[in-house]
Amino acid sequence: MNTTTTLTPGQVRSRLHDLTVIDVRTPGEYASGHVPGAFNIPLDLIGHAVTELGEVADRGGLLMVCASGARSDSACALLAEHGIPASTLVGGTSAWVNEGHELHRPDGPTRSTWAMERQVRLTAGSLVLAGLGLGLLHPAWHLLSAGVAGGLVFSALTDTCGMAALLARLPHNRPRQADLDRTLAALRRD
Repeated sequence: MNTTTTLTPGQVRSRLHDLTVIDVRTPGEYASGHVPGAFNIPLDLIGHAVTELGEVADRGGLLMVCASGARSDSACALLAEHGIPASTLVGGTSAWVNEGHELHRPDGPTRSTWAMERQVRLTAGSLVLAGLGLGLLHPAWHLLSAGVAGGLVFSALTDTCGMAALLARLPHNRPRQADLDRTLAALRRD
């Protein structure tokens, strides 16, 4: 049973007061700007929040959001496996901004983290350049560049990104456990 629906930015805007919004991006991406009222539960921690998200879905609409819609689709699929209905924002925060809606940014000092897509581009480009440069010393290093290129093609064909999954595990992209606990406590109160 597919319990996932899609909502456009305009539909979300008109229903924002009725929805519980969960941003599944990394904490750094979330801090750089998110849909107003969104809670941050990174995709790799959604499994730890299934109980609370099920309770939220029982009380009203549950909307999953990411930068482009791919990670929120994955979150919705995971929730659907548990019988939890959820919607995803078509086009993610990128579409939200493109339609002229504002993103909320936390008050006070925050640590600036690049969006995951930008981190992947930097890492992939750096590895390709390193492979090409080291290939001048020994041709076998060209395999590094070829491997990254193959990974990018696979990523595009499958709409998954192994490099993003690895980068999400870096300390600056991971939430502290207390942050997840605080978010889950807030979800229980709402």
